[in-house]
Amino acid sequence: MLDIPPQYPESYSQEDIQQILQLAIARQHTDEELTREQLWEIAAELDISSSTIQAAERDWLKQEAINHQRLAFDIYRRQNFKQKVTKYAIVNTFLVALNLIAVGTLSWSLYILLFWGLGLALNGWKAYQSKGEAYERAFQRWSFQNEVKQTVATVWTRLQKAWQI
Repeated sequence: MLDIPPQYPESYSQEDIQQILQLAIARQHTDEELTREQLWEIAAELDISSSTIQAAERDWLKQEAINHQRLAFDIYRRQNFKQKVTKYAIVNTFLVALNLIAVGTLSWSLYILLFWGLGLALNGWKAYQSKGEAYERAFQRWSFQNEVKQTVATVWTRLQKAWQI
């Protein structure tokens, strides 16, 4: 097989440069972290203005905060679903046992088991889905509720401190 050398282009688009640099950084196999000062030095070497790197860093921090919120939201939803599964198992075990003891066969408890199970399955699908418009609405609602809770807690703490003085 012939090894033909690649044809390097004369110029690259911004997107191409970004992808090439990301690949190069990933191939370095270094586990050490860079300091903020080193980030700024690299930006200066790439002739990136300080205002541009500062804006990019601020945007990155905002995105990281949102990613942490989304992770907390996903954990909240899944824990909530697990609680519902536990409640379903406990209540339906009791109802099936009661049905077996009272009648000697499964009759009415199967209907409760199936209908509640359908609702639980739909809830589980929703809890483990992390994309789409419904997810975004639920995340925004949860995020707003958390902000309100934090604000109320902060005001309450300040009021308690003011009353103590």
